[in-house]
Amino acid sequence: MKASDYIVSFLERKGIDTIFGYIGGMVTHLVDSINNNPNVKFIQTYHEQTAAIAAEGYAIETGNFGVAVSTSGPGVTNMITGIADAYFGSIPVLYITGQVNTYEYKYDKPIRQQGFQEMDVVSVVKPITKYAVMVDKAENLRYELEKAVYIATTGRKGPVVIDLPMDISRAELDIDELEGFKAESYAFPEIDWVNIVSIIESAKRPILLLGGGSQGYTEDIEKFLHKFRMPVVTSLMGRGAINEAYDYYVGMIGSYGNRSANMVIAKSDLVIAIGSRLDTRQTGAMISKFLPNGKIIQVDIDVNELENHRLDNRFVVNCNTSIFLQEMLNRINLFDINRDWLKWILIMREKYGQKQEVERFVDNKTPYLIMYQLNKVLKEGDVIVTDIGQNQMWAAQTICLGKDQKFITSGGLAPMGFALPAAIGVAFANTKKTIYCICGDGGLQMAMQSLLLISQYKLNIKVIILNNESLGMITQFQHLYFNDRMPATTFSGGYHLPNFELLAKSFYIPYYKIESIDEPRLLEALSNDYVFIDFIINGLTSVSPKLEYNKPIYSPTPDLPGDEMIEYLNLF
Repeated sequence: MKASDYIVSFLERKGIDTIFGYIGGMVTHLVDSINNNPNVKFIQTYHEQTAAIAAEGYAIETGNFGVAVSTSGPGVTNMITGIADAYFGSIPVLYITGQVNTYEYKYDKPIRQQGFQEMDVVSVVKPITKYAVMVDKAENLRYELEKAVYIATTGRKGPVVIDLPMDISRAELDIDELEGFKAESYAFPEIDWVNIVSIIESAKRPILLLGGGSQGYTEDIEKFLHKFRMPVVTSLMGRGAINEAYDYYVGMIGSYGNRSANMVIAKSDLVIAIGSRLDTRQTGAMISKFLPNGKIIQVDIDVNELENHRLDNRFVVNCNTSIFLQEMLNRINLFDINRDWLKWILIMREKYGQKQEVERFVDNKTPYLIMYQLNKVLKEGDVIVTDIGQNQMWAAQTICLGKDQKFITSGGLAPMGFALPAAIGVAFANTKKTIYCICGDGGLQMAMQSLLLISQYKLNIKVIILNNESLGMITQFQHLYFNDRMPATTFSGGYHLPNFELLAKSFYIPYYKIESIDEPRLLEALSNDYVFIDFIINGLTSVSPKLEYNKPIYSPTPDLPGDEMIEYLNLF
C-alpha cells in the first residue's frame, strides 16, 4: 500500500472527513491520495495560515482533532501562526508538513540548505507543539501517526507536527508489518478531596470561575450548579461553557471583563477556578490585589500551569473538569449557599452589567448597539466566531450565549485574521449550523483570501465587519497614552481600507452596507445563508470597561464617581 494512501485511510478511521491545506510539490502524493478517497475531502484554502486555523475550527466543532497540510519551506512557515495558536489555545490539530526527499535533506551537514525549499521543520515548531517528528523511515509511519494523534488528544490537548519527506509519502508499505504505538497508562496524582470539600463547605461567598478548560463539560457544570446554585463568572475562553441564562451568571472577568464580574470576584472569599490559567489578563497585573483575603481552588489538567504561578493563595487540583465536578457532587453534603450573597450578586449584576456600563460610560455606543441586535437574532446552536481587537471585546462583553451556542475566539496567541478561517473550519465540520463571523476591518484584511471559500462551498457564514476605518484597539491605546497621535492606525496615519463592496462582489458574496442599526435592510441581510455585512461605525471607538495596568481587578477604567465603588462593595 502506498504510504500516502495509508495516511489518509488512517485519518478516515479516526473520523476525519475534511483536511485543509495548500498543495505544493512535496505533498502532491498526499493530496492525490486524499482526492482518491471518497470519504475524505481536501479543501484548498488559498493560504496555509487559513488551513492551519480552519483545522482549529474543525477540531473545536467536532470534538475530534483537525488536520492541515502544507508543502515544505514557505508552506510550513505560513502555517506557523496557526500552529502556535493551536498550542496556546490547547486545540488538537495534526499538521502534516511536506519535506524534501530524505536523500536531499542536509541532516547534520554544516550548510544552510541542500534541497529546494528544505527547512528543519522539527526545530522550528518544537517550542509550539506537543510533539514534532520527521518520519524519514517508511516503516515508522504507523507508529508516529498513532503516537502523534494520541499526544494531540490526550491530557492538555494541542498541536502535533509530522514532517513527511516526499520519498516516504510515495513509498510502498507492507501494512501488516508496521509497528503500532502503545500508550503508557496515566493516572492523576492523589487528591486531598476531604480538604477541598472542607474549604468549599466553609466558604461564605464562593464563586465558580469557568475557563477554557471547562469547555465541553456543560452537562457536568449544570448538574453542579443545579445542586449548589453557585454564582458563575467566566474567562474570555470560558464563554459558552454554560447557558448564560443561568440566574447567577454574572459575566466575564479580566482586563476587558464586565465591571459586575470583576467587582463580584473581588468580594468573594473562595474562587473555584476550573480550567483557567489565572493569567494576568484575568487577574490584572496587580496580582497582590486579586483575592488577597480569599482562597482559590485551581483545577487544571496541566500540572505545569499549577506549579508555575505567582498567586500563592491557591489550593491546586490536578485533574480534569469532569472528575472534579463529579467528586464534588458525590462528596459535598453540608453546603448551603448564603442567600444574602446571592441577593448581592443580583444587585451587582443589575447595577454594573454591560448595558449599564454602555449607558453610563460609552460615548460612541454604535458597536454595542450592534451586539444588542445580534442578541435578538441568535438562535439555539448558533456559533459566534470573533477576530482580535475591539470587535472581539465588544462581542465578549455583550453577547448573551444561550443553549448550545458556542463562542470561539483566540485568547493566547490572538492573531488578527483568526475569525474567518476558524469560521470556515466550523462550517465544514457542521454544515447545519449558522455561524456569525465578527471581524474588524483590520483583521479581515489579513484573511480576505478565505472569503472565496464561503461562496465556493456555500458555507453558512455571515461575515460581519465592524468597520471603524481604523485599528481600534490600538487607537484607544494611542488616545490614552500618546496624545491622540495615531500613526499606522487611521487614514491620516497611513492605514487605508479597500472597497469592501467590490471585495465582497469579487468573491461572489452578497454585500450589505449598514449605516444604522435601525435599517430594515439589516434583517434582510441576515436572512441570507451567507453574506458580507459592512457595519459603518463613525468616530473614535472604545471598549469599556478596561482594566489599566496599575489598577486592581475591581477598579477598571473609567472610575466610578465618588465613593460609589466602596458603597456597593460594602453592601454585603
